[in-house]
Amino acid sequence: MSHIRGLHHNAYRCRDSEETRQFYEEFLELLLAEAFEIKQTQTGRNTSVLHSFYQMDDGSFLAFFEAPDQPFEFKAQHDFDLHIALEVDDATLQRMFAKGKAAGIHTRGIANHGFVQSIYFRDPNGYVIELTSKLPGHDKALDRTLNNARGKLDAWQTAKRESGII
Repeated sequence: MSHIRGLHHNAYRCRDSEETRQFYEEFLELLLAEAFEIKQTQTGRNTSVLHSFYQMDDGSFLAFFEAPDQPFEFKAQHDFDLHIALEVDDATLQRMFAKGKAAGIHTRGIANHGFVQSIYFRDPNGYVIELTSKLPGHDKALDRTLNNARGKLDAWQTAKRESGII
């Protein structure tokens, strides 16, 4: 069993802390739990960075760094490259789908993935945000003692080698 207890926070860069707050607090309804300025790095370099935290119901956080003095390439992420998936119940999924459409936010879904259903938004920084609700059979589908996850990964690796991809 892993000694890791759970996710405390994931941190991402943001273009503008207020624009990010509007999306995460006002649209997604996550509460802004903390924001603090970092004026000096651990190595002693002067900087000006704002670190903000948005709390989820399980006590974990999504966090953002606004660091205007440090170059970063913001781009619209493809779902396969990077996305943030947040769990909601089915009623919230339906409500947020309608809310996104009504707000004119690019909203995709509802996609049925067999064990979850999902909707997708794009935040002001280009990140894909997935809201997902569990379907019946979710826990069984992700039970490593039943689904042969390691065997599937090994087969994938073998197929890549045999095809010359790696």
